[in-house]
Amino acid sequence: MANAIQDVISATRSSASPLAATSAANIQDRFLTLLVTQLKNQDPLSPMDNSQITTQLSQISTVSGIDKLNDTMSGLASALSASLAASQSMSNVTMIGREIMAPSAKLNLADGRATGAVQLAEAADKVTVQVVGAAGNVVGRFEIDRPGAGLNKFTWDGKGPDGRIAANGSYAFQVEATRQGKAIEATTYMTGKVTGVGVTGADSTLIVDGSGEVRFADVKRIQ
Repeated sequence: MANAIQDVISATRSSASPLAATSAANIQDRFLTLLVTQLKNQDPLSPMDNSQITTQLSQISTVSGIDKLNDTMSGLASALSASLAASQSMSNVTMIGREIMAPSAKLNLADGRATGAVQLAEAADKVTVQVVGAAGNVVGRFEIDRPGAGLNKFTWDGKGPDGRIAANGSYAFQVEATRQGKAIEATTYMTGKVTGVGVTGADSTLIVDGSGEVRFADVKRIQ
């Protein structure tokens, strides 16, 4: 019988045991039932040791306490997560009207002006930006002046290779960077003004004018 009681205690500590999913109240009921049965059927000539009973009561109390502690911690974690989400949402609201920079290959042309940026792994001899329309046609091509390592901002005036001004709207851009005739690593960035905030799954997002949604975690720079 003592072994049965010990099995109940051990089972509650093992996540692999079916008893691990049993509620704390059910575990205590089982323990007390087994303990009472054990006391009723003990050998009068060899009664249970008081220290043994005390140890078993202490063990089941510890298991019950851990179960309650886990519930409390789970509640605290949920509350903290909700608090952080609310705090992040409030923080995002203050971003409205600010200009941000994030990884993207989009340009938003408005009133003959579109801005973007290129991050270079090292200084380049030549960086060519090619603006592409929705049909895949090249609507603009220009070079960045004195491209250095790191972020290099640029502005496109909307002019195409033939000098004509492109219509306002969203465009894609491609970058080719070389140093001594060899290609070097280049990462494209979009810039835009935040017009709203949102949530996509577990991620908070910023709605950028002309560029759609951007994950807050992806923002490279805020101006």
